[in-house]
Amino acid sequence: MMRTEYLMGFGVAPATPAWRPKLMGAYAVRLRAKLGDESEPFLQSALNAASLRFRETLQPEPLFVDPYAGCFVSTDNEVDMKKQTHHYCLATKYIDDKLLHTIHRMDGLKQIVLLTDGMDTRPYRLNWPSSTLIFDISPDELYKKAAEKLEGVGAKISRSCLFYHIPLVSSNLQQVLHTQGFNGSRPSIWVIQGLPLINVTSFKDILFVVSSMAMNGSLFLGELPGWLAETGIGRNFDSGKWMDKLFMSNGFRVNIISYDEVARNFGKQLTSEEYSKILFVAEQLRFSDAQMETWRREFQRVEEEGDEEGFEEL
Repeated sequence: MMRTEYLMGFGVAPATPAWRPKLMGAYAVRLRAKLGDESEPFLQSALNAASLRFRETLQPEPLFVDPYAGCFVSTDNEVDMKKQTHHYCLATKYIDDKLLHTIHRMDGLKQIVLLTDGMDTRPYRLNWPSSTLIFDISPDELYKKAAEKLEGVGAKISRSCLFYHIPLVSSNLQQVLHTQGFNGSRPSIWVIQGLPLINVTSFKDILFVVSSMAMNGSLFLGELPGWLAETGIGRNFDSGKWMDKLFMSNGFRVNIISYDEVARNFGKQLTSEEYSKILFVAEQLRFSDAQMETWRREFQRVEEEGDEEGFEEL
């Protein structure tokens, strides 16, 4: 049974960065993608998200500050700075807070897996605890283009943390993650926001990977495209029940998060623009493959010790 929830704000308090440009008029800026081929849909989607983060950063009282989003945009196409909050920015703030709150609350949580569009700046802009392992799974070409821009503006990940980029097209994501040091017997948080999903099968593949590798009690949260839940046939199709069934079949209890309720919690007014995404938080209820293997080995050891004791008695 799903429930609607919202989270009180935790995380980095918005600050007024020294690099913030002076704006002409009523908070109007001109934004243009700076990474090249804008006809590529996945690239354009990533650039649109970066533009929204940049615009939010320039607000008088921003939900969050992304000091690096500006390296992906320039001042050519005018975008009005609205008082209303975009759903994407609200979701970004919610995810940031949930991440930081959980990583400081859960003992032993040092593994963060970000399923992104390649331009996610969380590894650079969030204050991660020492020794955190951060994995970015995203389209390799977009990530490389973004990494060049980020390096150009001096973006760096804390020296006390380790960061690994893993191409989305990797033939075996589980094996690559293990090779880079991911441990399925330790807690983890998995975040999906902006990851290009072609169809329902592509998401089910991702969900299977998360389910196999996430230790029980770990979290999977983020945003999904609304069309994922529109695969049912018939008038009586319930997208919420579809989500619940899909996640539960992979060991997760999922909660759908209300954008309106989160907006009220932060004292913001949502834009009237149509937004077809689903904000969610899911908790892993079953053991990961690594935990099951540890249990199997322990059971085998106890069984073998029992056989040896019985043989000695004979």
